[in-house]
Parts: sequence; C-alpha cells; structure tokens
Amino acid sequence: MASLVLWDIDHTLIDTRGVGRELSAAAFEQTLGQPMREQATIDGITEPVIFRETAKLQGLTTDRSDFERFANALSEGHLRRAAELRERGHALPGAATALDALDAVGVRQTVVSGNVRPVAEIKLSVFGLDRHIRWDIGAYGEDRDMRADLVRLSLLQAGVTAADAVLIGDTPADVEGAHANGVRVIAVASGRSNEAVLRETGAETVLSDLRDTELLVKLIGGEGR
Repeated sequence: MASLVLWDIDHTLIDTRGVGRELSAAAFEQTLGQPMREQATIDGITEPVIFRETAKLQGLTTDRSDFERFANALSEGHLRRAAELRERGHALPGAATALDALDAVGVRQTVVSGNVRPVAEIKLSVFGLDRHIRWDIGAYGEDRDMRADLVRLSLLQAGVTAADAVLIGDTPADVEGAHANGVRVIAVASGRSNEAVLRETGAETVLSDLRDTELLVKLIGGEGR
C-alpha cells in the first residue's frame, strides 16, 4: 500500500461550475485595474503561471508582487462567496467516499495543486472534503510555478520516496508532473481530458471517475494495474 496520496483538486475532487473563473476575473481586475477579457489555458497549470500568461494576453507585464496581491484578492473572494461556491459547485461522485476509505486504511492524503493554499482549503472545506487532508505536507501554487516541482516539494515535506506515493489527477500535466519525479499516477477522466488522452500521456491507470472505492483502494495498494 502506498503511504501517501497526492490529490489534485479541480475536476478531480470538485467542480466549481464556473464560480472559480468568475472569482479569478474579479481578482484580476481588482489587482491590475483592467478586465480579464481572455484567460490563459488553465488545465493543470499553476496559479502564478495562469496569472502571468493571462496578463500578457491583456498586454500587461506583471511581477511577483502583482501575483501576491492577486492571490490575496482571489482568496478573499473565495471566502466571501463560499456559500455560492457550495450552492453552484459540487463534489465529484465518489470523492468523499474515496477520501474516507483511504483514511480508513491508514494512507496519508494531501494536495498538490496549482491553487494557492487558502483557495485550496476553501474549495475542499465547503464540500466537506478537507477532513483527511494533511495541508502541511502539500504543495500549492504560491510555492512553485511548475507542477513537477510541486510534486517534488510535497514528497520532501512528507519524508517519503516516489515509490511510496501515488498522485491522483485529471490532466496530462498531473501525469507529467508525477512521472518527472517517478511517482505513479491514477488519472481520472472527470475533467476536460478523456481516457484516451490520459493513457497517451502515460498514466499507469485511468478511471472514468472515483465511484468504485474498492478498486481505487486496491490500486493505491498496487493491485489491479
């Protein structure tokens, strides 16, 4: 049994149903004083890269202090609109049961996400998915720009080797970031990337969703691959 699971958040555990983009647009305008007419590609990309590339699409150049102000505005926006996020968004099928089942067999669980940590915490807490998450050993958008570096940081903080970890995510970037560190991947085709794309990227296992809890636990244990 792997001793650590690294969870992605968006489209793996939850779907914000558009609230996340609205909050990003509001924080962008609050930070830079200009509407976000177009947003850079976001699937599997970290928040600082999305912010920087989105600003470029608007003809703007930003620095780290701009991103920090954006991150604060984004976190405050999620906090203010947490009730709306809960109402419009939802936990994905099987997510809560999967988290409970892995905790029951003694697997530590954390988050490796392009979200900044306060936003990650709010997103999971509003859907009751935060109770088994070890936030202190996770890695977040403000920590590194590249997902592979986030995976590496989380392994270091957890004090485990790549062989002891499994990453669960929904994008090719999740697969690539894990494999860059020798971490096994369970990909879930619950986002924009279908099963064929995730297999082509090299995911060891691809699931349509998280509904089959028994199978997921077996896969975390290295069975059924």
